Order: sequence, then structure tokens, then C-alpha cells
Amino acid sequence: MKSAINVAEYILKKAQEASDTVTPMQVLKLVYMCHGWMLGLYGRQLIKEDVEAWRYGPVIRELYDEVKDYRSQAITRSLENEPVDFDAAEINIMDQVYSKYGKFSGPALSRLTHMKGSPWDITYNLMGQNCVISNDLIEDYYSKLARSTQSENA
Repeated sequence: MKSAINVAEYILKKAQEASDTVTPMQVLKLVYMCHGWMLGLYGRQLIKEDVEAWRYGPVIRELYDEVKDYRSQAITRSLENEPVDFDAAEINIMDQVYSKYGKFSGPALSRLTHMKGSPWDITYNLMGQNCVISNDLIEDYYSKLARSTQSENA
């Protein structure tokens, strides 16, 4: 498992290569989605931190604390101190998530992660604000999403 900051740094580098910018809300949701797809497709965690059900969606507190000062502005500096090696599956997931969702605004990504029946929706409405969203719930949701996407493409 990697830290959420490592994954965020990878996403920021992808954005920079594409001459895109990324706000804190975008990076928080993209890292969450990378983690979700890793659980759903490979059955293993991408990040070691917990994901919490905050008012505006799933949040990784450690990453939030790192980027919150940017508010709604683009993140303009590197987040990590030491590089990390991702394996092929991790790179594949992060690349696909960025390719599919990287152009979405923070509010649009937030709406995606707030959908009825999502891990955030279930946790927020049953357990309350700031509770940890279980990896089992995230894995189940994204594995179902993967199956429904595969059947649509068949």
C-alpha cells in the first residue's frame, strides 16, 4: 500500500504532463476513485489511510491536510519528499482513472461520489459525518461498477 499523498503526487504529475491543473477537491476525489477501482478490480488497497465520509464526499484526512490551503485554487507544488515505485496494476488504475475522470471539476467528481447507494452515501447516512468508509464497502461498490461497465461494453 502507498500513501494517499504518493497517489496524489502521481495524479498531479499526470495533470502537469497534460498541461492541466488540479484542485484539492479534484485530487481528493481522484485518489479515492483510484483506491476504489484498485479494490474493485484487484481486491487490494491502493492507499493505507482511511477514507472518511465528510459532508462533501469521501475524504482522506491526511491528504486533505496537505492540500487544504489551496482552497479552490490549483495545487502548484509537489506534495511528497521521496519518490515511490508503483507496480504495473497501480499505474494502470491511476492512469485509467485520470484518463476517464481527470477533466471533471471538483463539484462534478463530488456528485459522482455522492450517488445514491455509493459507499459515501451508505456510510454518511447510516453512521454519520466523518465516519470511516469501510474498504469492504468500497470494494463491493467498485467491483459491482466494474461488472456493470463490462456488461455494457459486451
